Amino acid sequence: MSALEKSMHLGRLPSRPPLPGSGGSQSGAKMRMGPGRKRDFSPVPWSQYFESMEDVEVENETGKDISFANWLYKSGSEGPVLLLLHGGGHSALSWAVFTAAIISRVQCRIVALDLRGHGETKVRNSEDLSAETMAKDVGNVVEAMYGDLPPPIMLIGHSMGGAIAVHTASSSLVPSLLGLCMIDVVEGTAMDALNSMQNFLRGRPKTFKSLENAIEWSVKSGQIRNLESARVSMVGQVKQCEGITSPEGSKSIVEGIIEEEEEDEEGSESVNKRKKEDDMETKKDHPYTWRIELAKTEKYWDGWFRGLSNLFLSCPIPKLLLLAGVDRLDKDLTIGQMQGKFQMQVLPQCGHAVHEDAPDKVAEAVATFLIRHRFAEPIGGFQCVFPGC
Repeated sequence: MSALEKSMHLGRLPSRPPLPGSGGSQSGAKMRMGPGRKRDFSPVPWSQYFESMEDVEVENETGKDISFANWLYKSGSEGPVLLLLHGGGHSALSWAVFTAAIISRVQCRIVALDLRGHGETKVRNSEDLSAETMAKDVGNVVEAMYGDLPPPIMLIGHSMGGAIAVHTASSSLVPSLLGLCMIDVVEGTAMDALNSMQNFLRGRPKTFKSLENAIEWSVKSGQIRNLESARVSMVGQVKQCEGITSPEGSKSIVEGIIEEEEEDEEGSESVNKRKKEDDMETKKDHPYTWRIELAKTEKYWDGWFRGLSNLFLSCPIPKLLLLAGVDRLDKDLTIGQMQGKFQMQVLPQCGHAVHEDAPDKVAEAVATFLIRHRFAEPIGGFQCVFPGC
């Protein structure tokens, strides 16, 4: 079973303690607390990891109107820009702990972007999550930020974000692109995992009583094994419930409501009224829900990943692939790696959210890649450790 599939199935398993040593040094210490010590699941603000937050407005093709405003988080003032693209359902905040780790190792600038439909980014059509549209979004944001003379940029993406990074690079939408990194996304593994994705999504809680409850679930379910990262990352994944949901939404949140197929008009009104009342009561007890309904994006999943391996290999820039395991490395990438077309590194004892579970290890791998290709200078006495593969 692949790392992605294992991560998905964890959502349906009973709670288990996090794996020791699966996160950064600070959070790792928290995870090893004895049974007499209670862990802190309170949310942490983005400002502990990023220097600034801003929204970038992008005009439509006619230049007459704002088509969307992208929310992004930044750190650093010199060196190449690392443009970070999160996975499906996550947000730019998933890169928070990694940002602190990489900034302390090499001279670089961080731009972590909330993709459309995710986090705080607002777009006219948030349901269009096609690879083509999201890749264009990335190119438009770069143009809006830097104009015709962008600085050297390396695209780094996790899962869905890794696929979008490849589509962006292969379409030459970032003219100053110097490097590309995919984190735990392989075409063969991803395509196989799509068959189980709806079951995984149905197995997740629909609502949470509080942010603390959402953070606790993310750690105990194994979605994020690093408590430090979960405390800042989950804030970007959930939101407070708003208004009355549709009857379909009510059924997904409130259990035990039975809708009869044949009812008279008066009975139907009574049932609908009860649904609304029960839904309101549920929201009082569970005021947080997911920011994006991933199940509704299914029609785009195939387009994100099909043909990804060949697209990745065809990009004429230095490339890095970071994986939680190699049990499903597909044929094209296996041949490409043996031919030296990209650098690959396996980071064991991680879940699918590799950059959150082991931010220090991912930062070390990315920093080494940047220094090896002379894209960035080391700082703070950082010593490269070149992997064998």
